[in-house]
Amino acid sequence: MLLRTIRLEEKNSTSAIVLKKKDTDFKGLLAKGKSILQETEKKELQEILEMKGKCAFLLFVVTVVIAPSFGQIRSNRPGRFLTLPVPEKCANRPKEFAFRGSNYFFSGHVPGLSSRRVDWLDGRNICREYCMDLVSIETQEENNMIFRLIQSNDVPYIWTSGRLCDFKGCENRADLEPKNVYGWFWSANRAKISPTNQIPSGFGYNPWSRTGHKKQPQPDNAEFDINSTTESCLSILNNVYNDGIAWHDVACYHEKPFVCEDSQELLNYVASTNPGLRL
Repeated sequence: MLLRTIRLEEKNSTSAIVLKKKDTDFKGLLAKGKSILQETEKKELQEILEMKGKCAFLLFVVTVVIAPSFGQIRSNRPGRFLTLPVPEKCANRPKEFAFRGSNYFFSGHVPGLSSRRVDWLDGRNICREYCMDLVSIETQEENNMIFRLIQSNDVPYIWTSGRLCDFKGCENRADLEPKNVYGWFWSANRAKISPTNQIPSGFGYNPWSRTGHKKQPQPDNAEFDINSTTESCLSILNNVYNDGIAWHDVACYHEKPFVCEDSQELLNYVASTNPGLRL
């Protein structure tokens, strides 16, 4: 799918260290990161979920940059960082609507963010400052809720946390091939996305669009044919291709509004490091 053809040059990420964990305890991850910081400088990690059979392991490939305050976690793109939450913002985060105990907000409804359009990583970082992350859509009910938000507010498109595992640490992974079918995951919680050519479990329909720039079912990686930029991020578009509201793969540099969702990992971390703070 193609919205514009300006290419953003990207470089490959540097070396990664792989850590396997059997849970998603963010505090434990940070403790591991702090230990690494004390012993070794400038080691990098990135993150992705690996699931085999009935036993699920979190394969963390988390990029860590050495900073005096441990205040930044690098993304897979050199020069960009995944930020840690800001306790004051977490305590006062916008809570526009809720679903199954999680709070959400649409950037277009938040003062100071309403006119902003940002790329995928900046969207994640804005959410993360509030102990949130870009929305991960794992049920049909949640998908329908986001669709209604888009429809009722005439939103042209939004970012989600959906990401293609096409960065360092994802190579030579037979379980992710072909990538356009099996290589998608929710970066906010590292959960794998169902194969793109199948109706997800619990859904009554396939949320990926049936068409796009190449008039092929999504994801189609259309922009790669134009300027060699991979469409590695998941956006929801509002009838851009006369296809209704549907999921599309999009190059991550495009600028869009976004929906944030509570991150229990970040909330737990801030709660544990700021006793008495009401979240």
